[in-house]
Amino acid sequence: MRIAVILSTYNAPDRLAPTLTGYAAQRGAQFEIIVADDGSTDETRDVIEQAAHAYGIAVRRVWQPDVGFRKCRILNQAVLATDADYLIFSDGDCIPRADFVATHAGNARPGRFLSGGYFKLTDEASKKLTPEVIFNGHATSPEWLLANGTPRSAKLGKLRARGWHAKLMNAMTPTRPSWNGHNSSCWRTDLLRVNGHDERMAYWAQDREFGERLTNAGITGLQIRYSAICVHINHDRPYKTERSRELNKQIRAETKANRATWTEHGILNTPQRPGNFVAKIADDVVVETFGESHYRRSAA
Repeated sequence: MRIAVILSTYNAPDRLAPTLTGYAAQRGAQFEIIVADDGSTDETRDVIEQAAHAYGIAVRRVWQPDVGFRKCRILNQAVLATDADYLIFSDGDCIPRADFVATHAGNARPGRFLSGGYFKLTDEASKKLTPEVIFNGHATSPEWLLANGTPRSAKLGKLRARGWHAKLMNAMTPTRPSWNGHNSSCWRTDLLRVNGHDERMAYWAQDREFGERLTNAGITGLQIRYSAICVHINHDRPYKTERSRELNKQIRAETKANRATWTEHGILNTPQRPGNFVAKIADDVVVETFGESHYRRSAA
């Protein structure tokens, strides 16, 4: 099973750098990394290039011009830039625990998508995320976090649960397995089946709508929020507005009401799935690969 990790980012190189370090520190799985870049400046490109060379990893940057929030479009373009069988989605400000990719791979099932969990870091802990801290596993360690400005909380239990304990917590949690853009995965064929992300979506729960179409298509969620963990670097969200929230609520309401399994505003701009699904990377999108890729794409 070929695996691709797709990370979304926009002009946040200081957060992307430790995130890439987290993927360099992964154990137990082979995968390629694709950064879905929604129009960042060359500073982000430099961080990607430096990480690829420093850690000996392959990172593909899929970049589009900056004309406003278009996260869903660049995620779709990133999907077209890989022929991996299985896709793990997260954000460029979420540092994965060392077993993150292996956990997603080990829990992949036909007809299911996986819904993982995250823990929000404090500002103090976020500022101490050196490569050494990440490679030593401290960024996802409750003890290190408590010693570095994190208040005691029951939410630290997400980081403590392992093995059978994590599986028990996954089964007991009342939280439904939704699609979370910071930590979810699915088969590439299932993503294409629903035409990817709806590119009309602005910021706020845009990821959930994609998961709702998967569910409507019979691809149901599996809860692994205590097994697959990442930690979220603290930062502001100036792009979060009431207008974007209302737009996304309307689109999600339509998806639910129609039990939609396809969006005509996704990878293909068609009202229904064509018999032969063929799509290509958009002309305004730039794809660069840094480091030696794990997988060689076919000539086709």
